[in-house]
Parts: sequence; structure tokens; C-alpha cells
Amino acid sequence: MLEALTAIVWLPIAMIVFGVILVIVEMFIPGFGVPGTLGIILLIAGIGLQAKSLMEAILLVIIVLAVLGVALAFALHSATKGIISRTPLILKARLNREQGFRSTEDMEVFLGKVGRTLTTLRPTGSADFDGVKLDVVSDGEYIEPGCPVEITKVEGRRILVRALAKEQA
Repeated sequence: MLEALTAIVWLPIAMIVFGVILVIVEMFIPGFGVPGTLGIILLIAGIGLQAKSLMEAILLVIIVLAVLGVALAFALHSATKGIISRTPLILKARLNREQGFRSTEDMEVFLGKVGRTLTTLRPTGSADFDGVKLDVVSDGEYIEPGCPVEITKVEGRRILVRALAKEQA
């Protein structure tokens, strides 16, 4: 009988301790949230079983939050300067043009090409460059369909064109 009573006394404490451990594991190991969810459930059940009054429950919640706050501070410190920052969890390499990386739609190959407008540019519209139809923007001027244009600037997917004289095309 005494053994069963001792087990009942230790059960809420074990639930609280194991719940805190699971929430701390969730802080350090990113994932779906199963350890954190189970930890919170164990914390609520453990505090509910352990507390004899509302004041004791509030005190236990404050203690658990203080322990988790210290653990969170340690986790954040570890993520910026500690062991977690040295693990390959976050990509630190830059994927920029200077490093030789290009996006799948690098439009700069069209820079300097001459083509003809398919629609009226006021200031946006379409133009054909050697059989490739592109959405283009004029440098502010109104350009009629069929006029020759040259690509003067490329900013990502934005292609800036200027009108050419009829004899330049």
C-alpha cells in the first residue's frame, strides 16, 4: 500500500520533469513539434495532479516558466555562438552572381538585342527578339506596334527598351 502511495506522489513530479525535458528538446531540435506538444501536455497534467490549490498551481507554473526561460536563453545563445551555430543547420554561403550562381531565368543574355514591338508600349507591352516574345517596358515613351526596339537595361525580369530609328533596324 505504501509503495502505491509513493508511486502516486512521484508521478506528477516525474511528469513535470519529463515535460520540461521534452520542451527543452523541442527548443534545440527543430522539427514537427511532437516533443514540445507532449511536453506541454505532461506539464499541464503534472501541475494539475501535483497542485493542491490554485496558489500552488500558479507557483508551479511560475517555476516551470522560469526553468524554460533559462533553457530558452541558453538555446538562443547556443544558436548564435555555441554548438548549434557550428552545425550545418543554416546555409551560410551566399548564392550571388559574384560567386558564379545565376538564376534559372537570367534575362541579361538579351541585353543589347534588337527586336520589334508586338503591341503598343505605353510604357509596357510585348516585343519579339529573334522569335522570343518578351514583356518589356519602354523608357517612358509611347511606342507603336512593329517599331524596332533595343534592350538597354535588364533588372531581374524587368526589361527596359528604347525605340530605334527605322533605318537602324
